[in-house]
Amino acid sequence: MKNNYGQYCPIALASEVLGERWTILIIFALCSGSSRFNRLQRALPRISASTLSQRLRTLEESRVISKRQNAEGAIEYKLTDAGEDLVPITKQMGQWGQRWARDLEVEDLDPRHLIWSVHLRLNLDGMPSGRTTIQFEFTDVRAIDRFYWIVVNEGKVDVCLKHPGYDPNVCVASEIHRFIDAWRGFRSMENEVKSGRIKVTGRPEMRNAFTGWMLLSAAAHVSRQRSGRERTLQRRMQKSQ
Repeated sequence: MKNNYGQYCPIALASEVLGERWTILIIFALCSGSSRFNRLQRALPRISASTLSQRLRTLEESRVISKRQNAEGAIEYKLTDAGEDLVPITKQMGQWGQRWARDLEVEDLDPRHLIWSVHLRLNLDGMPSGRTTIQFEFTDVRAIDRFYWIVVNEGKVDVCLKHPGYDPNVCVASEIHRFIDAWRGFRSMENEVKSGRIKVTGRPEMRNAFTGWMLLSAAAHVSRQRSGRERTLQRRMQKSQ
């Protein structure tokens, strides 16, 4: 087997499968419901198609995932029992990262990954029936990456990189770092919207409901422990609440 450690240690053996770049993120994307190749690419917009193909093949050979052809003829990937065992591990890694990983830098602020994460963490029960279109504008990124749309229709959620053809019910405009801070629980989403630093426009009932639609990152409740900008922000927010 390539890239082996030559050790009997179970951690070494696990690392032979899980230690390659992108692998654990692919597993997390599969845990989050992305089962097709194109959805995995959208969940991980900075991975190349060739690298994704290679990692999926390795995971299949390691019996972490299986693939099958669905009724429409499309290939779908599914976690095996071995893969399902990794679900709590990926969640714990996310919590560790929230506590201890480095503060974000400018090159980490990927709007496509952000909007994909947002569409997976919506409070659909709190949203109105029928179609709701939310337009996001990240005001300080390059023009090609500035606008995104999430369309919710009777429980189905789609991400659009181009205008979907529907007038938005709610428009959200923010600097991307500020929105990510709120998404990760380092700032109060509600306070940022109330202050206008995250600007939300639309009919009053839609505008006022917006923060209730945002479930935030699954690790947003975890307290930051590493000293730096993000811990300072989170502790300042906690003191003000």
